[in-house]
Amino acid sequence: MDKITKHATTDEILALIGERLQRLRLRQNRTAADVATAAGVSLMSVMRAEHGENATMETIVRVLRALDQLEALDNFLPAPIVSPLALARLGGRARQRAGTPRKPRTDRTSHAPHAPRAPHKKP
Repeated sequence: MDKITKHATTDEILALIGERLQRLRLRQNRTAADVATAAGVSLMSVMRAEHGENATMETIVRVLRALDQLEALDNFLPAPIVSPLALARLGGRARQRAGTPRKPRTDRTSHAPHAPRAPHKKP
C-alpha cells in the first residue's frame, strides 16, 4: 500500500507513515542515530516511528523538524476553511464546540394543516 485510504487499518497507516519517514531520512542520506540526535529523541523512538510502532505526535514533530520537513504537517492536516456564510451566522467568531443535533418534532401540530377554530365566546 502506498496511499492512505479510508479502508486502511490503523496499523497499515502507521506502517505507511513510518515508511515515509524512513524514505525522507534516507533521501537526505542521514542515519537514524543522526536524526535522533538532531531531533532530541532516542534512537529507539526514531526506529519505532519508522517501523510504524505508534510513535508519539511529539516524536513525529521532532523528527520532521530534524528532517526540515515540518510543512508536511500542513499537508497532513490542513487548517479547516470556514465559509463566509457560516462565519456571518456565528457573528464573526469561529465555532468553539459542536452543537447538539436537533430532534425531529414528534407532535401532531408540527406540519399538519390547522383546522379552523370556532370563535371564542365570552359567557
